[in-house]
Amino acid sequence: MSRITLPEPAYQHGSIDKVGVLLINLGTPDAANAKSLRVYLKQFLSAPRIVEFPRWLWWLILNGIILNIRPGKSAKKYAQIWMPEGSPLKVHTERQTELVTAALENQISPTPVIEYAMIVGNPSVSEKLRQMREQGCNRILVVSLFPQYAASSAGCALDSVFTELGKMRNIPDIRTVKHYHDDPGYIAALAQNIRDYWEKHGRPDRLVISFHGVPRKTLEKGDPYHCECQKTGRLLAEALGLTSDQYRICFQSRFGFSQWLSPYTAETLKELGKQKTGRVDVVCPGFVSDCLETLEEIAIEGKAIFTEAGGGEFHYISSLNEHPEWIKALGTIVQTHLTGWMPRHPSGEEAEQSRKRALTLGAEE
Repeated sequence: MSRITLPEPAYQHGSIDKVGVLLINLGTPDAANAKSLRVYLKQFLSAPRIVEFPRWLWWLILNGIILNIRPGKSAKKYAQIWMPEGSPLKVHTERQTELVTAALENQISPTPVIEYAMIVGNPSVSEKLRQMREQGCNRILVVSLFPQYAASSAGCALDSVFTELGKMRNIPDIRTVKHYHDDPGYIAALAQNIRDYWEKHGRPDRLVISFHGVPRKTLEKGDPYHCECQKTGRLLAEALGLTSDQYRICFQSRFGFSQWLSPYTAETLKELGKQKTGRVDVVCPGFVSDCLETLEEIAIEGKAIFTEAGGGEFHYISSLNEHPEWIKALGTIVQTHLTGWMPRHPSGEEAEQSRKRALTLGAEE
């Protein structure tokens, strides 16, 4: 049975092919309430790459337990970090898209069509790919906004694109950026973001570098995520001139009862608190935009864990967001992967001659 379900956009002979860039992030609920969270969590936790569990058993757990309990609790957490413009993740991703577009306008001609989409929620990957094809984008660069590759994050982002391609008759050329965990520009942006913060607020006794966790079994199955996080952390520490006793690399957001990548961030902060550490700063390099996992789990919950255990000052250093060095790095990543792809715009006369030749050979208007 054919999988082709999407209608082809209107085509006109002599039209100029465009290049598109699609930045993909995880996603966010549309509002900080239980109803929106239920819709979001159902889509998010139903993805096979995000939860690798027997489908029938997970369906029972998800619909029978999680979706009846978690939406209300999650809504309260989102309400604490919600911005006037909406979800922080969406707001920052949108701003990054606008800034990268503006930066590339002076460096690439013609400027590619740059959009962003979410794996879960809005705007969807399906919606944005459709819009880009309607704009004439026949070459599309897909950039995962997850610096370190994991099957449950970057893999899921690419999966969402490939699923849509399978529905198309005339599939566009596709290039992908699956990770950039050791990209010099990305590392430099992380380091400069931290230096900027330290110049204003002083330096800590210990820097905690926290990445989102994943089940340890994914590492054993061949997922490179753990190694890429360790390399990012090491390169960042080297860029900051830190010795091994001045920083810790750990993993947050553990879910369920199975073993996840360790050491766990919560336990690390509790340990540092018990040691009466005077000041701890936490940074989350795996998130290029602030979100629930940084603003609530780290900045609020992490602070409480550290101080209640006896620690002193707690500082959360924001994600890269709209930092100029990050916008520059992201623009460079895009440019590098577009090498050899940017078309030359024909003159009006050339385009008209091409159209006439096509009509002469029997093409329809």
